[in-house]
Amino acid sequence: MQEFGEDTHRNSSATHDIANSKTGDNRISQPRQSQHRNDDNNQSSATATVASRRRRKKKYAVSTRWEREVAENGPINDFHRYWCCCARRLGNMFVLCERTDGSPIVVAGPCWPFCVFVTLPLILAVSAAVAYFVIINNDSPLPIWVAYIYVPVLGVVLASLFCVSCQDPGLMERVTDEEAGNGGWFWNEQVGSFRPPGALYCRECGVLIQDYDHLCPWTGTGIGRRNMMAFKLFVVGVNVLCYFSIILLYDDMKARLGKQQVYAN
Repeated sequence: MQEFGEDTHRNSSATHDIANSKTGDNRISQPRQSQHRNDDNNQSSATATVASRRRRKKKYAVSTRWEREVAENGPINDFHRYWCCCARRLGNMFVLCERTDGSPIVVAGPCWPFCVFVTLPLILAVSAAVAYFVIINNDSPLPIWVAYIYVPVLGVVLASLFCVSCQDPGLMERVTDEEAGNGGWFWNEQVGSFRPPGALYCRECGVLIQDYDHLCPWTGTGIGRRNMMAFKLFVVGVNVLCYFSIILLYDDMKARLGKQQVYAN
């Protein structure tokens, strides 16, 4: 009987130890589970924050007068509305393609009709006439390798023109925080926003442009920080194309006159 009592006591103590060990494991696992839950909650909140930032579209510094007119009278019915009906309008700028946050990828300026119907046809017409009557003409005394120089120059001019006229010139977001004024920014009444030094309001574009230089009707848009390099390349390229065309015409006329004099003699 004494041995049976000792065995029973041993079994009960072992059972008690096993129960205590399970309780300890549960206590250890509970903090781990709560930590995993906290990590999942933090990840979900971070993902929601990133998604909300992506969904939030940028609000650009546009003319307050234009915004008032649109709010009171609805969309402005003018010449641009019928040609740019699918574009999002920012003042007198027309966003044809944009990112999810509202950043413009392809944007046209207020003078885009002059660029499309004057600048582009003028470049193409003059270049086509020079190429047809001077370079690839069978009677032309010029060598064929001239075409391998003339055509790439024309391509650079057209590409730079597209980059200037269809690129964001440097549209700035509206900043109304007074801390910006304490940081050296200036208040601009036309757009109701603070602006950094160098950023100016373009009356024709109706927006605030960073490092604004001027409005170029030949390219159809304002010139600012983001399209300044393309504008310089366009100016250099169109001058090279112009002088190159003049030199080719002069050489062709000189060669033709020389042939006529030889035939006359």
